[in-house]
Amino acid sequence: MRAPLALVALLPLALAHGHHAAVDIDPKVPIDWIMYTHMVVQTFVWAILFPIGMVLGLSKSRFHVPVQAVGVVATLVGSWLGHHHGGREFPATVHSIMAKIVFWVLMVQTACGVFLRLHVLENTVRPWVRRVHGPLGMAFPIIGWTQILMGVVTALGFCRGGEINQCLAHYIMGSAFIGYAAILVIMLNVGGGWLARRGFSQEMLDSSVILLWGIINTFTEHQGGPWTHKDMQHTMMGVLWWAGGLLGVFLSRKGKRCFVPAVIIIMTGWGMSAHQQELMISSKIHSMFGYALILAGVLRVIEVCFVLHDGPTPSPTVRVFQHLPPYLLTLGGIMFMSATHEEMKNADALGIDHVTYALFDFSLSFLVYLVITFLVHLYANSGRNAALNEAEAGYAKLTQREEVAEGAEIFELTEANGSEDSVSTGESDAVKIGGEDEVDWMQHEGRRGGLRL
Repeated sequence: MRAPLALVALLPLALAHGHHAAVDIDPKVPIDWIMYTHMVVQTFVWAILFPIGMVLGLSKSRFHVPVQAVGVVATLVGSWLGHHHGGREFPATVHSIMAKIVFWVLMVQTACGVFLRLHVLENTVRPWVRRVHGPLGMAFPIIGWTQILMGVVTALGFCRGGEINQCLAHYIMGSAFIGYAAILVIMLNVGGGWLARRGFSQEMLDSSVILLWGIINTFTEHQGGPWTHKDMQHTMMGVLWWAGGLLGVFLSRKGKRCFVPAVIIIMTGWGMSAHQQELMISSKIHSMFGYALILAGVLRVIEVCFVLHDGPTPSPTVRVFQHLPPYLLTLGGIMFMSATHEEMKNADALGIDHVTYALFDFSLSFLVYLVITFLVHLYANSGRNAALNEAEAGYAKLTQREEVAEGAEIFELTEANGSEDSVSTGESDAVKIGGEDEVDWMQHEGRRGGLRL
């Protein structure tokens, strides 16, 4: 009971703060170290610690409660720092409003967790609390991602006034591509059984989401007034998505794979690569975003049609090639989110060229994809799943056996989870080096000392 008592003791500190009286953000006033500490703490908690705790909860790990308890205490401390800083002042923003909502969501989630740990009212109240605690916990990565984005734009003074709609378009679409990448990684590693039990293919889910997104996009891009080229392009992008989504849903029925989602990504990338902007750096970054999508779509077609031969990913083996499409989607999402008008204008004013800017995006995309893949790996190798994954899946292992009669050593490249029968008979997908296809490099055929491959 010490953790709940400590949490209650911290509540007055987190809630007791004055309201900022600033009307606008003055970029000339520096951000002090307390605010920087607030940023670091909250980013670590909501981007790393809480997602880890969520995954440990899903895998029923005994470390779930300690990790989440540390996260709750840390985020309350971070919240206090955010309201007791000097330096640059900030007016009331969506970030500050969202912070209050997030606080009470956190309190509800913590209260549910404490109640579940008490193991009382097992047959009456507990089932209902679990229905709240589980979905709310799984929403934490999305809540944290959204609040972190709002914090960044608040610190920089972006996305105010007439820039709001453009920011929403970039951040929502960019986040959608990153979310799509995360879903692909989850399905590749641990979602195959779920799809098989429901008779779905990945393309059925993809096409359904694309269809829905296209309908929304078609009727929300034009905000009134005269039509501009951007309005027409964005609206037609929505038409492309719902039209292609309909085709994808039809072709992927009964669990079939199809090419449509990948081709839609290619077409979207082509449209974005030709999307001219006011600044050269903005045009370059938009083009690179488009190229990333085109490459992701092409590789996805190759994966489905030629690597998997229209079949599902054989569990639990994930080929290295299959990480390329979701990584490129992550990269594309990061680049699009970093290409708002204000961000590009700020980079241009600082003298940053598109190469330097893109290299920063590349680096950030690696870190984001690292978090995604680590969380999926943690789920598959923690708690109740740990015993099912004693060996590292997804890699090939080189095994060796000797044939004394022939005097040659035979090496076989087999999957790490392959059976002994497949190794001994060579009837698997193993690549055999030796036996009938020998090459005597020393030109001493039949001699035991020869080097044979």
